[in-house]
Amino acid sequence: ATAQTGHGSGQSLPPLCTLCCCGMLNRTLAVAFMVSLAFAIVVGNVVTLTVFVQTRQSRTPQGYLKSLAIADMMVGVVVVPFSVFTEISLMVTSAPPLWYQGGTSASFSDMESPWQPCMLIGPVFAGCTFVSISTIFLMTLERSVAILWPLHKDALVTRRRTLLLILLSWAASFLLALTPLIFSSNFTLEYNECSRMCNYAPLLFGGRLPPDANILLLFPAFDFTLLGGTLAVNVVSFTSIRRYTQKRKLLSEGSLSDGGGGGGCSHRPSFSDIKAAKTIGILTFAFTASFSPIAVFVLGNVVGYTWCNFSFLAFWILTGNSCCNVIIYSVRDHRFRKGVTLLFQREQSPPHGEKT
Repeated sequence: ATAQTGHGSGQSLPPLCTLCCCGMLNRTLAVAFMVSLAFAIVVGNVVTLTVFVQTRQSRTPQGYLKSLAIADMMVGVVVVPFSVFTEISLMVTSAPPLWYQGGTSASFSDMESPWQPCMLIGPVFAGCTFVSISTIFLMTLERSVAILWPLHKDALVTRRRTLLLILLSWAASFLLALTPLIFSSNFTLEYNECSRMCNYAPLLFGGRLPPDANILLLFPAFDFTLLGGTLAVNVVSFTSIRRYTQKRKLLSEGSLSDGGGGGGCSHRPSFSDIKAAKTIGILTFAFTASFSPIAVFVLGNVVGYTWCNFSFLAFWILTGNSCCNVIIYSVRDHRFRKGVTLLFQREQSPPHGEKT
């Protein structure tokens, strides 16, 4: 999630252009990168959602869990464009925006200061990050049921239960994202000069961090708890898949009698379930890899370290993960590829009754 102790490092920040590469060329390259990333995120997730809405075969509990595309698209529509707007404002105007930490950070020490856009943008990014993690966890649970108890899958995993869990995960994720602001008056949000995003920032008291600065550790604790649970469930599922694969190999070699059990496994998972489980395993690995730098950065900031260049890499690696899901599905999910093919064929087909 997002956390940056711009005020709370306990040290005075070096001059802006010596701390980060903030020349005109570098800022232009950063804006070009942000615009390209926003375009990729929006287009990829619009395709994912369109395939889900227009293809009946996608309207399954697993398909509903792909609603994480909504959270990813919010990042591309709300979070990244705001960073682009701020960076362009810094390029074309001499006075930095009020929400810019490098320009007028002192205004945030005044609790009566006017409302800032970062008070919305920051929790949106944090909440969408938590939604992605919790949704991947739910997808892993759904696939584990299909692998371990294939005969009971339809009874245990229903659309109604899936939608309820999705709503609960969204509510819990955004509540957690607002925790530093709800349970403490010692935090604000500001556009940070290093990460170039809206980050949480503890307010200093006599040059020191507030006593409740550790509340930011709730973010990595939540994320690593869910990611650890996801990893554990994946291990159980893949162990079952491995046993099934070995038994099937022995049957094909004639080394094992099927005993009239329909291939030696009366409760065997389908090949599509196995492939979906592997796809979700890849999603879990991709998200863990993209989140780990943020976790390291947050832990370092809480104890007083300021890593400017690492801050930019960590936050934007995590942001880039928002366009990875559609790529993984395009490679791994044949139903998704078929839905995309049907979608473009439908768009290219002539109107009814019109001759080509």
